[in-house]
Amino acid sequence: MILQQTSNLNYIPKRIISLVPSQTELLSDLGLEDETVGITKFCVHPPGWFKTKEKIGGTKTVNIDKVLKLQPDLIIANKEENVKEQIDALAADYPVWVSDINNLADAMQMIADIGTLTGKSAAAGALISKISKAFDEMPKMENSLKTAYLIWREPYMTVGGDTFINDMMLQGGFENIFAGLARYPHIDIGDLPMAHCELLLLSSEPYPFKQKHINELSKQLPGIKIILADGEFFSWYGSRMLQSPAYFTRLIAQIQGIN
Repeated sequence: MILQQTSNLNYIPKRIISLVPSQTELLSDLGLEDETVGITKFCVHPPGWFKTKEKIGGTKTVNIDKVLKLQPDLIIANKEENVKEQIDALAADYPVWVSDINNLADAMQMIADIGTLTGKSAAAGALISKISKAFDEMPKMENSLKTAYLIWREPYMTVGGDTFINDMMLQGGFENIFAGLARYPHIDIGDLPMAHCELLLLSSEPYPFKQKHINELSKQLPGIKIILADGEFFSWYGSRMLQSPAYFTRLIAQIQGIN
């Protein structure tokens, strides 16, 4: 079944499968090592889990047979990262909780909900307080920069205003020039100067942008600052958010140091 509310699960799960990398890391930080029995091949944090936990495929290529062998009593998924048909198939046999996260507030609620589901409400509440404090105390840029954030190339793809990444850009002081678009639109690089773009962030994920891509784009976009960005701090909506404010502060210092 798909859990519509956290109260629909009337027991503390002992065999959890996570289909979402950022939520896998959260399970670890909530102290659920023994209870988590399966993760995806993209769940790279914590490294120890990546080496030892059973892999049940990718976020969009779940191996149903492997899930069956693990006999989970809770599967944690995400509306955007996982495939609906696969989630529906799993929900026919197991309780599945699906998060839907578009901003920082949604992410905080997700942490609270997983805390409730797993009997870790106190730990989840403490983590939420720490994340809130980190964002509240983060130095803010005096003037936000008109920014484009690329997640893919061939074709180039960016983020719209209804995404979690967009909200994290705002938290960091970056004004998304494509906030008027939805989800993850294709764009033409030639549109950036016309949109008065001042900064281009090339994410490390899902496409692994490198220095060679900066060199390539710099020739096409003279006058626009281009830097690599660690996508985990913009797109991972679990306990990784605790580190995002410090990362944004370092990133801003790097940008301000570019002439």
